[in-house]
Amino acid sequence: MKPSPSSSEDSGIKLRDHVYDGIQEYDQRLPNWWLNTLYGAIIFWVVYWFVYMIAGIMPTDGAQVDAEMARVAAVKMASSIDVTNDDTFWNMSNNGVFVDAGKQTFNSLCVACHLPSMRGKSENPTAVGPDLTDTAWIHGGTPKEVYHTASKGILDKGMPAWEPVLGQKKTAEVVAYILSHHKKGELITVQEANK
Repeated sequence: MKPSPSSSEDSGIKLRDHVYDGIQEYDQRLPNWWLNTLYGAIIFWVVYWFVYMIAGIMPTDGAQVDAEMARVAAVKMASSIDVTNDDTFWNMSNNGVFVDAGKQTFNSLCVACHLPSMRGKSENPTAVGPDLTDTAWIHGGTPKEVYHTASKGILDKGMPAWEPVLGQKKTAEVVAYILSHHKKGELITVQEANK
C-alpha cells in the first residue's frame, strides 16, 4: 500500500526508495525510548559480563548451586554422624561447609598448641601439639582414630577432651578440617607416643 504523495511531502516525512510486496516504508528515525532500551540492554550486558565472568566479583550461577548443594549435603551429614565410619569423615573433609566450620573452631581453640599452619612442633619446637599435616600420627591416623583423639583427649600429653566441650558435631567438623589436608588412602605411619 502506497501512502499518498501529498501527505508525505507536506509533513516532511521521506519515503524509502524500495518497495516490497507493494508496500513502501517511511524513512523515520527509531523512537528514543526504543533506542534507550537497546543501549541500556547493551550496557547492562557488558557490566554483567565483567562482574560475573571477568572480575569474579559475584559468584556465577554454577558456583551458587554448588555452594547450596554442599550446604544441603552438610545438613544431611550433620543429622546423623557415624563416628565409627571412616568414609563419613572423608565425605565431610570434601564438603566445604564442614571444612569451613571446622577451620573456625580449629582457629579459635586448637592453634594455641598446633599453630595456625597445623604444623605444631615440626614448625616451632616450643609448640605443644604435634604436626597434623604429615602422615606420621602418634595415636593413629585413620579418621575414627583422629576423632577418638580429639573427642577423648590425651590428658597426660596436655590434649583436652573436646567432645564434652564442643559436642559431637563440632568435634567432627574439626576432624574434617584436619582430614581436608590429607588424602584418602595415603600411607599412615604410627610413631611412638614418647616422641
